[in-house]
Amino acid sequence: MKNKIVERIQKEFQNSVDLVIKPIRLPFTTIYIVYLESVTGSNKVNDYVLKNITLFASQPKRKLKDLASAIPAPNTVVLENADEIEYYITNGFTIVIQRNEILALETKADINRGIPEPLTEQGVFGPKDAFTENIQINLGLVKRRIKSKTLKSESLVIGRKTCTAINILYFEDITQEDAIAEVKKTISEIDVDGLLDSGTLMEYLERENTTHFPTVMRTERPDHVAHALMEGKIVLLMDTTPFALILPAFFADFMNPITDNYDKSNNINLLKVIRFFCFFISMMAPAIYIALINYNPETIPTSLLINFAMQRDNVPFPTIIEALLMLFIYEILRESDIRFPNSYGSAISIVGALILGEAAVNAGFVSPIMIIVVAFTFITSLIFTEQEIVDAIRYSRLIFILFAALFGLYGIVIAFLYFLIHIVELKTLGKPYFYPFAPFDKVYFMKGPLKAEAWKDIKRSSMLTKKNKIRQKRVKK
Repeated sequence: MKNKIVERIQKEFQNSVDLVIKPIRLPFTTIYIVYLESVTGSNKVNDYVLKNITLFASQPKRKLKDLASAIPAPNTVVLENADEIEYYITNGFTIVIQRNEILALETKADINRGIPEPLTEQGVFGPKDAFTENIQINLGLVKRRIKSKTLKSESLVIGRKTCTAINILYFEDITQEDAIAEVKKTISEIDVDGLLDSGTLMEYLERENTTHFPTVMRTERPDHVAHALMEGKIVLLMDTTPFALILPAFFADFMNPITDNYDKSNNINLLKVIRFFCFFISMMAPAIYIALINYNPETIPTSLLINFAMQRDNVPFPTIIEALLMLFIYEILRESDIRFPNSYGSAISIVGALILGEAAVNAGFVSPIMIIVVAFTFITSLIFTEQEIVDAIRYSRLIFILFAALFGLYGIVIAFLYFLIHIVELKTLGKPYFYPFAPFDKVYFMKGPLKAEAWKDIKRSSMLTKKNKIRQKRVKK
């Protein structure tokens, strides 16, 4: 007679070709071995389970839970309820059933790729390892750098269908309790069929902000995660995705990659200042050109203005249409460069930027100066690797162009004031998004917008922690 628990499993997993049910008939009982071939290693099933089942042959009164201490599996769990079987069997566990006793043995298949190098956050110096899609490997990459008992890792499971594991990482003696509680509360309120990527989780965490600027940071670098944790931030690791989430994330954090920490402060500070200039140039350059040509030509030197007029003599479109047309074409080229395989990327860039641009000028659709302005705009945006901040720049650029086309330089001033008001009122995990500019904090300012010498980085930000502000002893000169 077949076991009722086994019949239930067969019914729940019917039409699943990878389901394996192997009955083993011993002299005094029958034991059922149940697992999914797709997520279970057959060698581990043989080594951990099948070779040890014979222990039951000579001891008829031995219970299944006694087998847990005898089997050399990395993880064994005695299940009290049959409802738990679905979670464990889909996570690579082998289920051993004897009468009403259920034992789950970890026999996960090795379906992970090796530890890669960073692709989206490349740097000349610093570590060269990156996260993978396995949450345990990712957690190991973090704990390889941080060997402290105060680093806590709490696990949650989200998704009625996917049962996706999420780890919440924080320092018990640094991170603020209210921030940890808020993150846990937000995640626990997510009730969805499936959660497959950290980008989707980020949307749930950002739902309080109706903005195009990112308020949660994604990273594929374990060293970035370790640095954020030691500053008092919270990190979320999610299974099946190679990107961790860091929060809170301030506006200044997106302007300064972690690789800046591996360069000398006197050399990197100039690049940090240039990076902020590039942000505003990329956002405002087309709008400034439109305002000067249409509304404020008196601000342009006469000889240069005559040159501009001669170049635009045969262009049939207004300046704003000309700008939007070229921006649209460059956005298409940028997207195709990202989506296409690497072998096609350089060819598309050459064809689009050189041949198409030159043909457009010769045909009289756009003026040469517009090609220069748009190209300069996109060159300055290439300095940012975070896709979310690039998208925010694109959105803000359109707002500046619209106001410049309507009101000229006054419109740019209005748009800039709107930008400041909008970004100052934003919150990230209940904290000001424009920190450390507003409110100004010298401690965090010298960690992001500028970089202080390592021996001067003594304190943590008071915005991130209240209980452990000293991160190193003061170095005596």
